[in-house]
Amino acid sequence: MSGLDNKVQAQSLVDAVTERIEAAIISGALEPGSRLSEQALAASLGVSRGPLREAIRRLEGRKLLQRTPNIGVRVAALSLKDLHELLQVREALEGMACALAAKNMTDAEIAALQGLLEKHGQQKSVQEGKGYYQESKDFDFHFRIVTGSRNERLREMLMGDLYHLLRIYRYKSSTKPGRAKKALQEHDEIVAAIARRDPAAAEQKMREHLRNARLYVEEQLAAEAAVASAPTSPKPNAASKPGPASPRVRSLDAPAAARRR
Repeated sequence: MSGLDNKVQAQSLVDAVTERIEAAIISGALEPGSRLSEQALAASLGVSRGPLREAIRRLEGRKLLQRTPNIGVRVAALSLKDLHELLQVREALEGMACALAAKNMTDAEIAALQGLLEKHGQQKSVQEGKGYYQESKDFDFHFRIVTGSRNERLREMLMGDLYHLLRIYRYKSSTKPGRAKKALQEHDEIVAAIARRDPAAAEQKMREHLRNARLYVEEQLAAEAAVASAPTSPKPNAASKPGPASPRVRSLDAPAAARRR
């Protein structure tokens, strides 16, 4: 039996490393397009290369990391055009899923969804308006609604390969001042429509919510692209007194809400 116990512990370490890196990607501590250093990550997380490499393989499977031959592993990134098209499709499909959820979710599932939002409202980052982080799967408001639609085809399309990647941009949209509280309010309105068993209102509220999130994140990314492409004027004595470089990868300490309790 001791061998089985050891196997579970080893697997748990891989799970923990995977969740920690995933949370860092979602929160932006590891930025889209940034290259990963196994040595630096292993030292930062205090683990050996073995569990780290297995965690990286898992995140490649979730499309959060991309491996390029002779270059290495980078955090996945979408172009503004790709993101715009994907979010438009998501708006239509998830609106449909929400309408179905209003018909098919049980009263217990709706009550659990309301309880989940109460927990989300207690997040310090939401209360301070700094961001609205949702863990994946059952801790994710949108995941529960899609599951509650009882439509396996919709579930496969919305919760497949791009689910994890789109979470990066969902979180990013919530970091704009005022957006986190507004997003939570929109979630409450969606659940209220589902609880009334009103499919049309549920779909409308979900589509409005996703449209708002899409506009926020597209605005942010466009502004960042404009800043990145803007020419910089050389400063006097810049050659003799160079300023510190801005690191692409920040601390891996994820938001408090990102750590599993």
